[in-house]
Amino acid sequence: MRILSALIALLLALPAAAQPANRPTAGYVRVKLETSAGPIVIALDARRAPRTTANFLAYVDDGRFDGTVFYRSARKKVDPKFGFIQGGTRMDARRLLPPFPLEPTSKTGIKHLDATISMARPAYGGSAGGNFFITVGAAPNMDAAGKYEGYPAFGRVVAGMDVVKRILAMPTGGGSGPMRGQMLFKEVAIVRAVRLDGKAKPTGLVKPWLIGAPQR
Repeated sequence: MRILSALIALLLALPAAAQPANRPTAGYVRVKLETSAGPIVIALDARRAPRTTANFLAYVDDGRFDGTVFYRSARKKVDPKFGFIQGGTRMDARRLLPPFPLEPTSKTGIKHLDATISMARPAYGGSAGGNFFITVGAAPNMDAAGKYEGYPAFGRVVAGMDVVKRILAMPTGGGSGPMRGQMLFKEVAIVRAVRLDGKAKPTGLVKPWLIGAPQR
């Protein structure tokens, strides 16, 4: 029993980047993003970031990410191989769920390292919703520090970083403010997002974005 307990504790302590993509791991929930650029599999840290993970899974289980896009590629000027890509519901209020309390990195211990998935949000706390980003290279400036709340990292890419890097390298332009020059000329479709572990738990809320849409 002691050996088993020690093994479970070790698995829970591993970063999601070290988690296998082809089988479940205790404390994590895998989600597959089927995109027009290829599949991306992420492992969400349900143990350390339970509220952020639950929010993301609600979007997945409701199909709120299906038919959305990756629309932003923010490359670092000093080294364009690094940066982040951003996607999700964008400004489509029909797909949004209520905001949830911010889980800063100072509380979760999940840092913005290479291949981290985190929620995009406005400047005020508890404002994350249906937009997220994936890092290429470490981004410590996004971690909480002092009064700066940062962004709620909640998992890692475990397969498909080649796809993420390909999206990051795509041509960009347009945009304004912090997004100036970072909007993808050709957006990458998120065809479907599907939970790979556990049972789906749809919210049961109305799906207004589907009203009037052609039935398959």
